[in-house]
This record gives sequence, structure tokens and C-alpha cells, in this order.
Amino acid sequence: MAELSWLGIVRHGESTGNLAAAAAETGRLEEIDIPERDADVPLSDTGREQAAAVGRWLAERPPDLVVVSPYLRTVQTAEIALASLAGDVPVRRDERLRDRELGILDLLTTHGVQTRLPAEAVRRKRLGKFYYRPPGGESWADVALRLRALLGDLRRDHDGGKVLLFGHEAVVFLLRYLIEGLTEQQLMELAHDGTIANCSVTTWSLDDGALRIVDFAKVHHLRREGAEPTHEDEVSAEPV
Repeated sequence: MAELSWLGIVRHGESTGNLAAAAAETGRLEEIDIPERDADVPLSDTGREQAAAVGRWLAERPPDLVVVSPYLRTVQTAEIALASLAGDVPVRRDERLRDRELGILDLLTTHGVQTRLPAEAVRRKRLGKFYYRPPGGESWADVALRLRALLGDLRRDHDGGKVLLFGHEAVVFLLRYLIEGLTEQQLMELAHDGTIANCSVTTWSLDDGALRIVDFAKVHHLRREGAEPTHEDEVSAEPV
């Protein structure tokens, strides 16, 4: 069976939407004040510094291919990071790496969902985080389906290659679910206990015919370069 020799994913750098989401949650507001659509939210100044630090880490291990979520904050992270590479690396955008779409819950805080859409809060609690699909949005299972297709294409077309992805928080968790064969319960425990920092790096390497986890949400490259690690939620704050 075709397999990559190495796979990595970088969560995008801190965005202006991350900051707005954190402020809204802390202030117990119902809605996050973001003027752009989610796909157009840019990096903050800190996010740009984090992306540059990723570039210096990347210069030591250049990939054969880079695949990027089309969302602006992710594209900017990749562009800044890749500027440090000496040679040209093929880069392509793939919408299957985009963030989870929250539909009717978009831009609502945890408090906002409980206040404005109490029935949805109850339905989500009953179904669980993995299978709950907000009206007009996606469940984690839906995101896993598109990521499964992406992984299949990468394995088939780049057998033995080294591929680096730039994506989002939920994408990192779900790649672990798919690559490592986790159960729903194991994934939920991982999501509950784990933190995917902005511009953190998660990597897998080929071992005995399968990809094995090497680093999970590591930020050592940020600290080494003097960039501040941040742990803000995604632009669309999801009820806990």
C-alpha cells in the first residue's frame, strides 16, 4: 500500500479572529465581532512572527510538497514560512483542509449558543461533538470524510514523499484520528486534554510500513526563535 515517508501539519498563526473570539468568550458576549467572513480573516502581528519562526524550522527539513487550506490566515502562514526556503517547493491549495464550517453557530460564543439557540445546545450535548452537525454546518465526522479523501490522494500520488500541510485546529485532531486509527472516544479525550497552539507542528514518520506520530502540537521552534506561543480558539468559537 502506498504511503508517505513523512507528513507534517502546521496550524495557522494567531489571527485577528482568534483574538476577537478570545475577547468575546472572556467578556461573556453572545457574538464574536469579526467584520470579514471566516475565510478572509488575516493573521495578527504575532501570527506573522510565529509564521516566520516556522520558516526557520522548515528550512532544516524542506518537504517535497506543501498543501494549504485556502483560508487567508492559513495561506499567509504558509507564504511567510515558505519564504525561508532556498529552493522552490510545489505548493497547492486544497479546500478539503479548510476549517470546520459551523453554519448557524458561526460567530456565536458558547454563551451565545446557550442563550440564542438553547435547543441546539441540548442537541449537541445529546449527539456528542463528533457527530453533531449544526444546521448549515459540518460535524467532525464530515471533516474527517474530506480529510480521508485528501490523505488517500496524497498517499497514491506521492508515495514515499514528504508532505507538509497548513491547516486548522480541528484538522490536526482529525488527522490523528485518521492516521492513527483512533476511536471516537480516544479522539474526544485527545481534544479535551490537548491544545493545538498557533503555528504548532505535528508530524508523523514512516515506521514499519505505517505513519507513526513523532511530534504533537510542538512549539519548541517558536520559543527557540523568540516568537510567543498562543493558544486561542478558532475564529468560529465552538461550544465546549
